[in-house]
Amino acid sequence: MNSALLDVVQSGLHTVDLGRQLRVGMPQSPNHPQFWHTLPRRHGDMVRADGGSAANDMISTGTHVGTHIDALAHVSQDGKLHGGANAGDSCLGGKYVEHGVHTIEPMLKRGLLLDIPAYKGLPDLEGGYEITVEDLQGCMASQDVEVKAGDVVLIRSGWGKKFAEGSAYVGGPSGVPGISEAGATFLAGLGVHALGADTIAFEMLPPGGGHAQLPAHRILLVESGIYIIEALDLEGLAEQGLHEFLFVLVPLNIFGATGSPVRPLAVVPA
Repeated sequence: MNSALLDVVQSGLHTVDLGRQLRVGMPQSPNHPQFWHTLPRRHGDMVRADGGSAANDMISTGTHVGTHIDALAHVSQDGKLHGGANAGDSCLGGKYVEHGVHTIEPMLKRGLLLDIPAYKGLPDLEGGYEITVEDLQGCMASQDVEVKAGDVVLIRSGWGKKFAEGSAYVGGPSGVPGISEAGATFLAGLGVHALGADTIAFEMLPPGGGHAQLPAHRILLVESGIYIIEALDLEGLAEQGLHEFLFVLVPLNIFGATGSPVRPLAVVPA
């Protein structure tokens, strides 16, 4: 047993929750089934002889709703998944056996926050703003952080503040800020394990363009085997100035699924 690790834990840890609370009616991509939660049994519906009662729940949801991770099975290009796997043949009995979310190992990685608005001296980025390679490099230099192979890099645009506004967060007419195609290529070249953002689709969505084209998804999921985490809450990290931390994420172990809701954590010593 690693006594040094236990010593750190016992001395106290500070945790920042990066996940969105799952609520009926929360904003989401229109391409995915909505989250729904109900109580088929409420207290008082059935009462035992001793006066005890129990309530229980039922949920239905798309796997790409709320804060979630994209498995490599989520996107194909020209009929191929990551590594050249045939997208049709990979779906066996309605399950993506080869690249489903069950193949994502629990993440305990070095996490980095790239706070792009803070670097640019802005409160938030505007809808449709494309985060360039120059933005990424400049932000890394200003924060004095170096992205290393195996890291999980989280990109803050400030757009996450709009989550409580509903449709404004989806950003149809306004577009949504996000990484450029060149930016995705740049970060993939650094060997990152996963990338995340505080927006609905990770990459830039042009005003009125919706999800018509998602080149960063192709570069990361198909060409590079890099996972994407979307709809993160990064405001707490930004407010506390935490740019480097232990990143913890465990997807639901759903066999053959293309993604999973997640509740990631950023952890630092207390």
